[in-house]
Amino acid sequence: MPIVTVTRRLRFNAAHRLHNPALSDEENAAVFGKCNNPNWHGHNYILEVAVEGPVDERTGYVIDLSKLKSIVQHEVIDRVDHRNLNIDVEFMRGVNPTAENIVVACWRVLERHVAPGRLRRLRLWETDNNYVEYEGA
Repeated sequence: MPIVTVTRRLRFNAAHRLHNPALSDEENAAVFGKCNNPNWHGHNYILEVAVEGPVDERTGYVIDLSKLKSIVQHEVIDRVDHRNLNIDVEFMRGVNPTAENIVVACWRVLERHVAPGRLRRLRLWETDNNYVEYEGA
């Protein structure tokens, strides 16, 4: 059976502040710049979710993309959209919400929900020019 990767793209808007409490205010400002604003700032994120697996003989799908959309919507988007990642999102609690940390947290939430496929890659666009990718550990 051929192994194929399918990808779904979803969008959300969220606020955050990059801040490490182990650093002084001056160190945080130097490391994170304007992203350390104590009054938060926001992004229009795009999350791409890629699932890999064999093509099912009966359906022709690796995973039904409408089902994948529903999973990601329920498990991630509904929890982060129009929220403050530092305060409102349980799966980000205690984590400095860099794009790198957000994508890893999303992976941990989604990984078990895509069987029999396997989560292959997450790509999180923070701006039109910046994204991070994660392919699991």
